[in-house]
Amino acid sequence: VARRLSLRKHPECHSMAGGKAIEHLAQTGNRQQHAFRLPMQQYRNCDFSFSGLQNLVNKTIMQKEKEEGIQEGEILSCVNDIAAAVQHAVVVHIIQRTYRAMLFCIKNSILPSKKATLVVSGGVASNQYIRKGLQALADANDFAFLCPPPRLCTDNGVMIAWNGIERLRAGLGILHSTDGIRFEPK
Repeated sequence: VARRLSLRKHPECHSMAGGKAIEHLAQTGNRQQHAFRLPMQQYRNCDFSFSGLQNLVNKTIMQKEKEEGIQEGEILSCVNDIAAAVQHAVVVHIIQRTYRAMLFCIKNSILPSKKATLVVSGGVASNQYIRKGLQALADANDFAFLCPPPRLCTDNGVMIAWNGIERLRAGLGILHSTDGIRFEPK
């Protein structure tokens, strides 16, 4: 969404990563100006998907560009409102799916009956709006909430690679030959 909104060209966001730029602009936007339908509402599971939301946002952006008479790549006057609406829709989707996962774990006795903890990490955990939403979810369901400081909430790929480095150094779970291993996508 940040790329489609050309936020690198926005004077307030030119040096920010996309997610940070969305969060920054959303602070002064009105999320009620654009109501994006939440993804996957017809599925009663814990899966996440943002592709449907992205399609809706892209259509809205194209419509607004047409209304404002600007070309793709130019900054829309309503960019803050779109950022706020997108961020809110993402948070509601994450909260709904996380809540379902919490209920599933409780119902199936996967979590301890007392002191269950919701841990949020990775790049998404650096967004304060998402943190506040998940903190409220945890509080409402008597879960502890753990989230590293934003400076430690980096891309999940980086964390997975770092874990691999640490495991390699420790000699834990190292596969020295891929012979006999069958790989399948998904």
